[in-house]
Amino acid sequence: MTLTRGARITGAALCALLALIVGAWIVRDLSTADEPLDLWRFWTGGVRGPDAAPLTTTVTDLALLAVYAGAAVAALRSAAAVAAAALTAVAVITLALRLPSLWVLTASWMDLQATDSLRTRALYSTFAVLGLAAALIVAVLAGRRPPGAEAYEDAHSPRADPGAARRLTPTRPARGASVLAFLLLFAAAGVTVAWQIRWAYLSGAAGYADLLTGSERAPLKLLQTPSAWLACATALLALTAAVGALNQAVFTRPFGAVVAAVLIADGAVGLDFTVRRELFRGFGELRMEEQLLVATWLFELVAGAVLLVVSARRGESGPADGVPGGYGAAGGTPRPGYGCPQAGYSGYGHPQPPGPPDGQGGGHGPPPPPSSPPPGW
Repeated sequence: MTLTRGARITGAALCALLALIVGAWIVRDLSTADEPLDLWRFWTGGVRGPDAAPLTTTVTDLALLAVYAGAAVAALRSAAAVAAAALTAVAVITLALRLPSLWVLTASWMDLQATDSLRTRALYSTFAVLGLAAALIVAVLAGRRPPGAEAYEDAHSPRADPGAARRLTPTRPARGASVLAFLLLFAAAGVTVAWQIRWAYLSGAAGYADLLTGSERAPLKLLQTPSAWLACATALLALTAAVGALNQAVFTRPFGAVVAAVLIADGAVGLDFTVRRELFRGFGELRMEEQLLVATWLFELVAGAVLLVVSARRGESGPADGVPGGYGAAGGTPRPGYGCPQAGYSGYGHPQPPGPPDGQGGGHGPPPPPSSPPPGW
């Protein structure tokens, strides 16, 4: 699936609005905190004094800001099929992470976490973000085109630039990148699910339900997604991208990049906690579960960084229309029919009956030219 130029521009604008909203909350916290380092300490689990002004964001909001900015650029500059997948990934991650705010922000126990004014602004912001995510889905569905259609039109437009067909060509991850992405995504999903099973066992059914939906026994920051909900959403996205990597699907790269951003954010928070508590120095003295937790944070940070690099690499062409070397592409095989007949095909792509042997007339084709012009020509 590819997108029209108008759909890509609309999607980029919607991503810019999403980035503006989350960026405004981060700027608000930066201006409220004493210094930027205080905001980072808050993101990584630091506790503020009772008289300190409340902060609202988490490191996940910073990851979402990067995702929105990257998707806006991809919508305008990447292949049309990649742009469609990038906008879809943005809509999915936004709906998944912001949906819990509908019941978290209206819960009575949130009175202790933020003022009524902040809660009201956050709730309006949530409605706006969810509406923009839904609008992204509508833009993708409304702007669908057959694979390569827009690339063909742009490549043959009088105002087309030489790189138009290349930018609009559907690209999919290369074979080596797909294998590496599958291993990283599947491992990340498996590790995340394993830890969720462990927390469910330790917390019990009621306790894990609190981690999944939030409660006064598992309090949240104003814009925070419940930890178990975030983990489950990340695992599902990682599994989806891993399945796509097996088939070298175009959507693997954008979905993989979104998962990478979340993994890097969580790994960075865990690594900061490990350094502040000097857990590396006494790593051998830690319990096995604590050692595994530290190893998980390191894995998330490294795997997320590698996955981000793999997802950002240029893909290779697929066999669809509009792909260089395929039907309708500049420098490729011309489309059969409509004035571009192939050997053995008539002008509209229908098989042409074989003509008579060389030197003979008749049949369905024109007679062969004479060996020499007639007298008087």
